[in-house]
Order: sequence, then C-alpha cells, then structure tokens
Amino acid sequence: MTLTELRYIVTLAQSQHFGKAAQLCNVSQPTLSIAVKKLESELGVSLFERSKSNVRPTPVGQQIIQQSQRVLDEASTIKDIAKSGRNQLSTPLHIGAIFTIGPYLFPHFISPLQSTAPDMHLVIEEGYTSSLRKRLKSGEVDVILISLPFSEPDVVVQPLYEEPFVVLLPKDHPLATKAGINKSDLKNENILMMGEGHCFRDQVFKVLPKINQYESSDASIRTMTEGSSLETLCHMVSSGLGITILPNSAAIGAADRTNNLVIKPFAEISPSRTTAVAWRASFPRHKAIDALRNAIHVSNLPGTIKTG
Repeated sequence: MTLTELRYIVTLAQSQHFGKAAQLCNVSQPTLSIAVKKLESELGVSLFERSKSNVRPTPVGQQIIQQSQRVLDEASTIKDIAKSGRNQLSTPLHIGAIFTIGPYLFPHFISPLQSTAPDMHLVIEEGYTSSLRKRLKSGEVDVILISLPFSEPDVVVQPLYEEPFVVLLPKDHPLATKAGINKSDLKNENILMMGEGHCFRDQVFKVLPKINQYESSDASIRTMTEGSSLETLCHMVSSGLGITILPNSAAIGAADRTNNLVIKPFAEISPSRTTAVAWRASFPRHKAIDALRNAIHVSNLPGTIKTG
C-alpha cells in the first residue's frame, strides 16, 4: 500500500470514472486500473462496484477511501512541517533568561531581532539558573541567557558580553563625591543584596567576601532588606535604606529613571560578569541562534563590552 495508490482510489471515488481519474492523476488509464486492482488484492476486499457507465465505492470501500483521504491530509501536513523547518526563522523561538539579565537585555534586542526575523515569534521567560538549566535540557526552552560560569553536557555555551559591577548610591551619600569606590569604603556600609538563590548574589560575595560583616549603627535593617530583584534594590537605595552593587546595565537603567542616584565604579578592583547564550548541541535551528546573537550584538546594551 502506497500513498500513490491511496491517491488513485480517492480520485477515482470523486470522479467515478477510470479515464477521468487517470487524467487527474497524470497517468494512463491501465496504470491506474492495475494499481487499484493491486490494492484490492492486497486488502482482500473490493473497493469499487464497476459497470459500463460508472464506478462507485462499495460500503467497505467508502470507509477505506475516507480513511485514505485522512492519511493523504496528514501526509500533506508532514510536508508542510518539513517546509517550515527548512525556514528556521519562521517558527517560534522560546528564550529564557535569568532574573538579573532578562529585564535589562530583552528590551534592547527584541526590536532588532524582529526586524531581521519578522516571522519568528518570541516566547520569553525569566527564571533562576537552576530552573532554566532543567528547562533547556528538557526542551521546554530553546535557548537561555545566563551568567558564566555555566556548563552542562551536550549544551553549547558562547559568551556575549562582559559588564562591570558598580556601586549605586544616593546623590547625598558621603561616597558620592569619590571618583571610585575602594573595598575599604564599604566596610561600614549597609549594602543591600539579592536574596538567596540568585547567582548574582554569589558573584558579589565571591569578589567582596567581607561585605556586610561589620557592625554599623546604620545597618540595623540589613537582614531585612535582601531584595528579590535588582529593581527592588534600586528602589531601596532611592529610599535611603542603603547602597547596593549592581551590574552596570541595571545601574544605568535605575539612574536614568531618577535624579537622586549616582553610579560609581570600583577603584582598586574591577569585578564583572560575563553574559552568555546557551543552547542544546542537538538544537537544529542554528540560523535562529545566529539571529538572536547578532541582534544582541547590535543592540548596544549600555555599560557592556562585547566578547562574543
């Protein structure tokens, strides 16, 4: 049984004439007639009642013809899917990003990506590195934007850009007059931090392991102000609850929204993080990955240095 034979019997049932059916199928009448008889022999039933004037399906033939039409429709759908797959920029791309990257990067690259791939709809989400890692491996997301270090078997990781950590503080803070912030300047400061589970919190403690370890009369609320997001920390700083350390892109966004905050670089150290894109090695839509990476590169995210 072949798709060609199924097409023959469906066409014959519609035209009810061997000659017309053969013409519609672009074959000779004997070829079509032989194919129909062959199929009837294979199935062990008569599909058509034949007379000199016309051809009509038998009751069982009618059921088989209806099922054959469904099979032909599904086969056509398979071809459509394959055709769509050949255009890697015509199906949705599911992008995940960690909480400290997504809000600052998404607004910058979405527009250039849509310009270069207008038919590729985007599905975006934010999450912790641990959850995005699992969703990438399971195929629930196609590509993720994370902070290095990151490694996973059978996953390709490519650096995109590097950005320094900076200090965000109120304009009237004593440190606001300094050109750069030293480690020692932070000794008695109430530094507002991300909550447990955020990789950025771990990165800050890695380069500044002794922050928030000293007694300070201004630090009585320290343990109550571990923000769940960078935006929360920015609002806390703006409200005078302390100072914070942020990736440069987040700090620039906060300073642009209000006139009572200033950004200060570190003087004696240059802590930074590298943002990377990761996707399954088996992911077949390489052009979609290229389009995403190129859109990020041309987006010119403030306060970052391209590395990929």
